Amino acid sequence: MREQRSRRQFLRVTGALGIAGLAGCTGGQSSDETTTEGGATTDDGTTTDGETATEEADDTPTAAADSMTIFHAGSLAPPFGAAEPKFEEKYGVSVEREAKGSVASTKKITTQGRKADVLGVSDFRLIRDRVVPEYGSWYAIFATNAMSLQYREDSPGADEIGPDNWWEVLSRDDVTVGHSDPAIDPGGYRAVMAMQLGKEQFEGERLYDESTFQKIRDNMTIPTGTETKLEGQLKSGKLDYALYYRSIASQSGLPYVDLQPHVDLSKLTTKYAKHYAKAKVETSAGTFTGAPIAYGVTVPSVAEAPVRGAQWVEYMTTDPGRQVLKDKGLIPKNPAVVTEGGDVPERVAEHAEAKTSVGPLEL
Repeated sequence: MREQRSRRQFLRVTGALGIAGLAGCTGGQSSDETTTEGGATTDDGTTTDGETATEEADDTPTAAADSMTIFHAGSLAPPFGAAEPKFEEKYGVSVEREAKGSVASTKKITTQGRKADVLGVSDFRLIRDRVVPEYGSWYAIFATNAMSLQYREDSPGADEIGPDNWWEVLSRDDVTVGHSDPAIDPGGYRAVMAMQLGKEQFEGERLYDESTFQKIRDNMTIPTGTETKLEGQLKSGKLDYALYYRSIASQSGLPYVDLQPHVDLSKLTTKYAKHYAKAKVETSAGTFTGAPIAYGVTVPSVAEAPVRGAQWVEYMTTDPGRQVLKDKGLIPKNPAVVTEGGDVPERVAEHAEAKTSVGPLEL
């Protein structure tokens, strides 16, 4: 009987011959569960087995590792999942991804001793403040997003809710508003921040008063760890409304409301950033302050396949990756911005701008 080869073995052989690799499945992921492609990496610590190579030899298939691991935010599962088979085919490498809340994904490296070749988070400050300098020396800001409010067609108040009254609907008795856990997921603390900002004055006006905010907070719940499972909870009727990223809402097919710019954390300007900073959320993982949404990505210093990691970052910060980000509802930063100094891989640096800040955000 002919011996069957594993998908990883197939990729290794085809990569060595310089022909097209196997196109893997994309597969959606919930961000509080591990989902992998091309191997058996799980949340308990399996890592890649390939050897690293020098940057100069990074395009030689036999020199670079034949597999790589990516830890990333749940909201990055759709674009990273869509990019994965194309990247695997281009480079003849097996990609294993683990999706979880950004705080939890970062902790895998900083407190659990795990190793990954790419770390992608929905709040770049997690890399800036918790990864650099001990576990890395650089990062890139490559995308933005916005907070939104999703619901079912039969949710209470669905027939009347809109951008001019969503807070009134959310503050009614017996309405359940779900969001992810702020302690492990930026989507969770950003959901709370968005509601906080509605009661704060912006250019002399505010959406609602403290009383309305408290009613909304009383209706808010955490049914699951991270944002990508909220849609299922919403569809099943366990939630009436869900606060999460517009990129997720725009892909689901359910109706949703765009929040006002001064509460949706989308504007990367000094005026809006000053307003966003009025929001603070205390969690067991630390206190988080409101700021414009900015996604970050890096190749950690503990990477076992740093060349492959740099290839992934390059892919996601150039035209192929930017198109995938757009297709999945995110807003790519074009060009991406990398930190000045640090060991930014040349293949990443040549497609990005090196800065010390992005608008009001200090790098």
